[in-house]
This record gives sequence, structure tokens and C-alpha cells, in this order.
Amino acid sequence: MNQKEKKIITIVTVFALTFGVVPVANAMHIMEGYLPPKFCIAWGAICVPFLVLGYLSIKKTLSENRKSMTILAMSGAFIFVLSSLKIPSVTGSCSHMTGTGLAAILFGPSAVSILGIICLIFQAVLLAHGGLTTLGANTFSMAIAGPLVSYGIYKLCQNMKVNKNVGIFIAASIGDLFTYCVTSMQLALAYPSQSGGVMASAAKFLAVFAPTQVPLAIIEGILTVVIVIGLETYAKSELTGIGFLKRGEN
Repeated sequence: MNQKEKKIITIVTVFALTFGVVPVANAMHIMEGYLPPKFCIAWGAICVPFLVLGYLSIKKTLSENRKSMTILAMSGAFIFVLSSLKIPSVTGSCSHMTGTGLAAILFGPSAVSILGIICLIFQAVLLAHGGLTTLGANTFSMAIAGPLVSYGIYKLCQNMKVNKNVGIFIAASIGDLFTYCVTSMQLALAYPSQSGGVMASAAKFLAVFAPTQVPLAIIEGILTVVIVIGLETYAKSELTGIGFLKRGEN
């Protein structure tokens, strides 16, 4: 391990120690047993093609640039730490940052599906956050839908010549919020309101999430920008290798 890689690991370790030690909460992603079986199966089936694409994307990235493993692992750690910070809601889910915007911006949305499902499995098994029966639903909202939006917004900001850091902030923040829009819809589809149906139920879930999720999304956007700035300082060659930076770019 060279000096530059040691600095990257040090940054990740400090970040994890700073933000990763949190009180245990009973809140989680959509929790074990909360969704009816047919929805668990359906969301799991929907995730399969995205996971296949994610595996192929990561395999291609590592075959072309082995040094990208360090950045990829750091991105996975960022997802794990941020998505483990729980602020309980009064529903069967919770509010928390996702951390997926960083990986989506660096590696594309496909790769995030693999990083996300790995984090969700560990959280379900080791931390009792989320669940194995609801793994498909949680994977789709956090590791597929949110990253797709983050990546799309980042590319749109690039095309519009928006300042890079501003684009990263917007992409990470909106990707986080969109994750919870999808989660709300998933819960609403499973438990539609007796008066108003699915849309009324989704509005209720969104209203519950919003007070905590909006500030968390802003915080996630800021943290993502800070991490990217740190990587541009200590891992410029690795970022160039994965195509995030062009050669000679500051």
C-alpha cells in the first residue's frame, strides 16, 4: 500500500469514527416482515437485472484499472456508514442518509446496486436494520432508484456547465430525497389509504419523512462534496484512472 492509499484509508477511518458511532435505534429501512410476501418477491425480482448490470460494471472497472479498488471500497464504506445513521420515524421505516450519490457519481449507477445490497445485507444481519425479506424493496429504493437520479442530475449539471461541486451537492441531495419518495411509494402500494388510495397513503408517508429527511439530504450533499474534494487532493491519479477527472485537470 503506497502513501497515497494510506492517506485515503486514514480519511475514511476518521470519517467512520466521527459519524459511525451512534446510539442503537429500533428504526431501520423498511423493516423485516413489514411488507406482504408478494411485494417482497416483486421488488426482489425487479432488482435482479440491475444487480447483473452492476456486477458486470464493477468487473469491467476493476479489470481496466485495478487501483480503482481502493476508491470503490471507500465508496462502499461511505454508503455503509451514512445509511447506518438512523433518525426514527413513526412509520415502519426511518429517515437516514444513503451515501449512494458519491459512488453513483464516481462509478455510475449500475455499480451502486452491488455496493448497496452488500451494505443492506450486513445491516440486516449484523445491525438489525432493514431485513432479508424486505431486501429487494430496500435495494431498489436506496441502491437503484436514488443512484440513477443522482447520476442523471450530475451529468445534467455537467452539460449545463454548472460548477462541479454545486452539481455534486445537488445530485447527492436530490438522490437522497428521491430514495425516500420511492420508499414512500413502496409503503403506500403495500398499505393504501382507505380514503384516497395509494397516492393519499404516499403523501402521508412523505409528510412523516420530510421533517427529518430534507435536512439530512442537505447534510449528505455537503459531506459528498467534502469527500470528493479530499479525493481530488489525495487520490487524483485514481480518479483519473476511473474517468472522473481528465488528465491534467486540477
